[in-house]
Amino acid sequence: MDTEDTNKQYYNVFEALEDDPEVAENLRIRAQLMTILRKYIKENKITQKEAAEIMNVTQPRISDLIRGKIGLFTVDMLVNMLSHVKIQIDVVVKKAA
Repeated sequence: MDTEDTNKQYYNVFEALEDDPEVAENLRIRAQLMTILRKYIKENKITQKEAAEIMNVTQPRISDLIRGKIGLFTVDMLVNMLSHVKIQIDVVVKKAA
């Protein structure tokens, strides 16, 4: 590893893990949406089965969400799940740092 690599600063962990900036950004967005859904489940003290019914997915899908299996989710799927629990998403677009 050369010195330039060790001193490089990253905007987020996904940027550090992914060479492709588009993939890194998609991962970052999915992680944020998944965090919101996990927080909803925890704060409302609902079971995975209840969450699955509310979000119109299977219980194993909720288990994947809780376990952070980010690769199993698309932005579309997460937006749909959030919609089922009446969480609105506002999009803010800004130039990257």
